[in-house]
Amino acid sequence: MATTVMRPGGPGRGPVGSADIGAGADEIAAASIAGLVSDAPTPRPTLPKTFWAMMTREFRVLRRNAISTFTRSVVQPLLFVFVFAFVLPKIGGGLEVTGAGTAGVNFATILVPGLMASMLLMQGIMGTTMPLVMEFSWQRTIEDRALAPVPLTLLAIQKILAGAIQSFIGACIVFPIVLFVHAAGQAPHVHVTNWALLLVILVFGATMTSSLGLLLGTLMDPRKMQMLFAVILLPLTMLGCVYYPWSALHTIRWLQIATLVNPMVYMAEGLRAVLTPSLGHMPLWAVFLALIGGTLLFGYLGTRTFRNRVVN
Repeated sequence: MATTVMRPGGPGRGPVGSADIGAGADEIAAASIAGLVSDAPTPRPTLPKTFWAMMTREFRVLRRNAISTFTRSVVQPLLFVFVFAFVLPKIGGGLEVTGAGTAGVNFATILVPGLMASMLLMQGIMGTTMPLVMEFSWQRTIEDRALAPVPLTLLAIQKILAGAIQSFIGACIVFPIVLFVHAAGQAPHVHVTNWALLLVILVFGATMTSSLGLLLGTLMDPRKMQMLFAVILLPLTMLGCVYYPWSALHTIRWLQIATLVNPMVYMAEGLRAVLTPSLGHMPLWAVFLALIGGTLLFGYLGTRTFRNRVVN
């Protein structure tokens, strides 16, 4: 049964139906919304604000995956240190590397900078490449961030910075493991000669590896990512002076020269220069030249291939 009310102004004005009341309510609501919209502040997105918003998202994802990231950072170096610095000395198989500047040095001392460099490489590449593989998959979730009011180059730099932070954290996690897990009498001889140089080497090493991860993540076919470990990460690690100093390769001169194309060599040798100066190591000028040059080269190539991949 329809509801009728009398119009204002007396009985001569006629009844008002429920449809008229609904239309009036809609007009009031529309006017209220229009007022809210007109009074709202004008959005003024800036590059710093947008960049920080994207970094905040990366931090949130990193916090949610903190357990898996921590486990990935700890398991491999812990196993290496446990076997080579604890188990082997206990059973009478302690290792010593002979060569230039390595006489009488136990294996734990060699592992400290080597495994830190290894973690810089692993976390830097994995922390950048694997998210890119997911974002460039068939769902194309990268397009959400590509529509942000920032140049695509800045988005690529944000990816590099996020991967570098994970790489830096991974290296810091490894340091106490390789320092304190060892058998009796097999403690590594570590002496930080310059904390500022140590920080600079870690920062440039983390940035270089994440830049390399951006380049690999935009060049490789997501269906063939298993080749990343067999063809790239494993050779870089085994020939990256992780388990021996570069100076010890002087007896295999061709290999000593060939390893100079490996960016991991310079991270390991730079860390040896500031953590275990008693070991023979590369001159720091060569280390910084390679780290800074590699960061610029991989960063330029990575941002270029990233931009082309997103546009195409």
